[in-house]
Amino acid sequence: MSIALAKGQKLDLSKGTPLGNVKVALGWDEQAGGGEDFDLDASMFLCNLESGKCSAETDFIFYNNLVHPSGAVKHTGDDKTGGASGDAEVIIVDLANMPHRISRMDVVVTIHDAVGRQQNFGQVRNAYVRLLDAEKDDKELLRFDLGEDFSVQIGVHFCRFYRKDDSWYFEAVGAGSNSDLGAFARDHGLDA
Repeated sequence: MSIALAKGQKLDLSKGTPLGNVKVALGWDEQAGGGEDFDLDASMFLCNLESGKCSAETDFIFYNNLVHPSGAVKHTGDDKTGGASGDAEVIIVDLANMPHRISRMDVVVTIHDAVGRQQNFGQVRNAYVRLLDAEKDDKELLRFDLGEDFSVQIGVHFCRFYRKDDSWYFEAVGAGSNSDLGAFARDHGLDA
């Protein structure tokens, strides 16, 4: 049975049988009557325990860096249009084999060239993130629907994973931002 999370809710992923491989799946519909397609980009920042920032550019998983050197995180590729039924972008995370130095993973979603295309999340409908158990036929574990709260924002910190006492937790963040992907990267300690 899937759990529907609200903004700010947290879930212990280690309760019962600890999860190994999970998928973070993103989907959306654009508002009817738009001009150009909406290109939403899912990205993940792997933050280290000491600084809470990325240690290297390779800790930034996105459309131009699909696989973390450890193999514990894999982005399945960029969907430049969305709007189709089902998940548009997927990031596969191996929680069991995550390097110990990684204590937090932030998942952000940005609109590619939002300023140039004059697009924002107010024009996007039915945006969601789902957490799937990749070891059990992609069984949906939880779902976080974004809602209508981001009418002028071009980026959203969707959710995060964080490690506490060797257990992994999931938090539905849902924080809108006027930051593009480069600004999110700088916030995580990277030159962009």
